[in-house]
Amino acid sequence: MKKIRHAVFWPPFLLLIGAALLSFTNRETFTTVTTNANNWVISNLGWLFSISGLLMVIACIGVYFSPLGNVKIGGPDAKPILKFGNWFAITLCTTIAAGVTFWGIVEPIYHVSAPPESLGIKPNSPEAAIFSMSSMYLHWTISPYAIYCVPAIVFAFAYYNMKKPFSLGSTLAPILGDKINGKTGKVIDAVCLYTLALGMASSLGTSVLNLAGGVNHLSGIASNPLLWAIITAAVTITFILSASSGLMKGIRILSDINMKAFYGIAIFIFIVGPSSYILNLGTESAGNYFTHFFEKSLFTGAAAGDTWPQSWTTFYWASWFSWAAITALFLGRIAYGYKVKTMILVNFILPAFFGGVWMTIFGGTSIHMQMTGGKLADIMAQNGPEAVLYAVFAALPFAKFVIPFYLFIVFISFVTAADSNMEAMGGISSSGISPQSPSPGIMIKVVWGVTVSLVGWVMISFAKLDGIKMLANLGGVPALFLGIGVLIALVKIAQNPAKYDRTTKVDKNAAIKEADETKAV
Repeated sequence: MKKIRHAVFWPPFLLLIGAALLSFTNRETFTTVTTNANNWVISNLGWLFSISGLLMVIACIGVYFSPLGNVKIGGPDAKPILKFGNWFAITLCTTIAAGVTFWGIVEPIYHVSAPPESLGIKPNSPEAAIFSMSSMYLHWTISPYAIYCVPAIVFAFAYYNMKKPFSLGSTLAPILGDKINGKTGKVIDAVCLYTLALGMASSLGTSVLNLAGGVNHLSGIASNPLLWAIITAAVTITFILSASSGLMKGIRILSDINMKAFYGIAIFIFIVGPSSYILNLGTESAGNYFTHFFEKSLFTGAAAGDTWPQSWTTFYWASWFSWAAITALFLGRIAYGYKVKTMILVNFILPAFFGGVWMTIFGGTSIHMQMTGGKLADIMAQNGPEAVLYAVFAALPFAKFVIPFYLFIVFISFVTAADSNMEAMGGISSSGISPQSPSPGIMIKVVWGVTVSLVGWVMISFAKLDGIKMLANLGGVPALFLGIGVLIALVKIAQNPAKYDRTTKVDKNAAIKEADETKAV
């Protein structure tokens, strides 16, 4: 019987609802508090986000070649509950969410038209184009997926091999020992629920602005809080219905559709877009990115008083950390039966490669349009970032078909990610979760779905893109410190995996249960 873990569920839930109510009753106070908190985060913790992100990359590479890399999640006889292709599709769609569909086109225009002043790059110059694309690689490829991968590995090992509870506190078991079974574990879970709720609200806000821009482009209906509320409700209802259909059925079907849609639109844009320019700019920018990888990863702008890294890199690292904590529960759970090095391939290497290809195609297309007189920066200044997306698509062949298809991708992308993360949020809020009984009740997922949607709508209604960034930054702070702890735990496990591995036989009941569920799809 699954019941609510009151000490885990209520604190983040009440805090989020209280913030939403404060925004309605005293908007000025709400805005002042969130803005001041956000400013403190980006001013004081940017350096720690940068160092932590880089260390996650180093850890993934190190573990891949260490003895831990050959350890199988669940024990030597564990059999995978998902086929490799399905596993990768679900993993990618869970982590990439809808942000890639928005920022892939919009973000390069910010960077090419307003590069960091401290670097002395002239706006809209060839140097700015290379800087813009290499920044996309920094923000969307290697480092982000390392941030996801490390906690996923540690949770999978702790849950299946160390036989620890379904709790984020379990990821710190190599450091804290049995303390994670008491108040300490509950505090960690409650804090991480709060961070993911903010991270998901941030992603929802991005999706809603994206969809609203499309509706405005197609119908002329103004992009305003009422339209955002309608879109938010539609998205929420859809992912709640999907979540109610069961883990393997709902998420597997959505991920398959999502992946095919991703491939389809990427291939189309590459063929009809400036293909040669995309390939050449991507190649040159990749060289710049890898040549200056450490410099870019640790760029804080402090020496020159440049706030660009705070506005962008810190925002992204905070967003990735806020998602990574709870998402690790889901990613770790579905890795059953695979080796740790295969986890690194699926959670780090392949998604990073996909992100690089996506950003090269979509970022290259928008940069080319800006550099050849498309005036996308002017469109963004006048009509908002969402208008840039549809200006780019409108300039391509078959726009009247591509734009509705793109809107479908945005919609399904967030629904897919929300579905899997609602599963994790519901699981960590409930008692009785185990390999034999892995899914939470539907009502707890509904509660979290509605709460996240409400917070997301409030922030975009009052602050739009700045609100999205504030949500990501605030949610990332506690997740950052958990991430550092998890990184230390991974190092301890990697030094002597056998010391922590308690698997003497596979948990056959868990494998059979999830295998049967998979076959039933």
